[in-house]
Amino acid sequence: MRTTGLANYVDLARSLGADPSALMRGVGLDPAVLAAADRWLPVAAVARLLEDTAAATDCPDFGLRLAELARFSNLGPIGLVAREEPSVRSALELLIQHLHLYNEALRAEITLSNGLAGIWVNLALDSPPDSRPQATDMLVGVCHGLIGRLLGADWTPVGVPLERTAPADPGPHHRVLGPDVTFGQPRSGIVLYPSDLEAPNTLADPRLRPYARQFLENIAPSPASAFTDRVREIVEALLPTGRCSLEQVARTFDIDPRTLQRRLTESGEGYSSIVDSVRTGLARRYVGGSHRPLTEIAGLLGFSSLATFSRWFRTRFDTSPSTWRTQAIRG
Repeated sequence: MRTTGLANYVDLARSLGADPSALMRGVGLDPAVLAAADRWLPVAAVARLLEDTAAATDCPDFGLRLAELARFSNLGPIGLVAREEPSVRSALELLIQHLHLYNEALRAEITLSNGLAGIWVNLALDSPPDSRPQATDMLVGVCHGLIGRLLGADWTPVGVPLERTAPADPGPHHRVLGPDVTFGQPRSGIVLYPSDLEAPNTLADPRLRPYARQFLENIAPSPASAFTDRVREIVEALLPTGRCSLEQVARTFDIDPRTLQRRLTESGEGYSSIVDSVRTGLARRYVGGSHRPLTEIAGLLGFSSLATFSRWFRTRFDTSPSTWRTQAIRG
């Protein structure tokens, strides 16, 4: 997922007395990445981060609080374009169509059944929803908030089913999501009337829509470059977790490793060369441009030990990381 999904995490965690940097490092995330809006984070690590933060702050509704702070701007360019769509349905359909630009693991769909509409969301992770209730709360909470902004302050959903088990105190869920929240359901999402979907978007300015659509078309990368760029971003996000592998990267695209290799080859790249290129760029940034301990840098680059990192570094830069750092400081 893009770092914009945690745009308000640091301030909220600090307001509750937690150390967000320590919590992020605890799940293998580099706190510095939040400074860039276009970087990627492993969704599984973010889900663990939310659970750890809720426990550390004794705040069982942490995910809901984070959702309340979300805005369309947290979705980057697609959020800005969706905000100018004429109806609620067209705005949601545009968001769903371009979800891959925001979150690789997020799945969403709109259904119509028995006179009701459903907006269903879930994360394509191996862990069951009950192991990550904060992520579920945040995801549905963000969905609820965005629909509410499109329809206006008076809107309330027909119901909000959640897969997770009921918390000891459901009060925060009712405050944020409304009175009709149910737990232990087969799916998580927002149930509303079909007329709500067809309602005009209260935020839209019809004069801006053509420009918003043109903007989205202009920023859309070519399929080949977009794929390799996403692989690079995912590799960079996975390296600090110690779980960066061809199989893990392929899983984020929901394809098998051979298909990943083939698609990279077709674009003139290879998985190993991408990993090495990403590591080289990060090594330049961390060794020469920060005061991080070399042992920490080795972990951020996915090496199991400082010795392994140092040997790799010498083959790339023809010197040791400590010597290279000294020279960079003097230069």
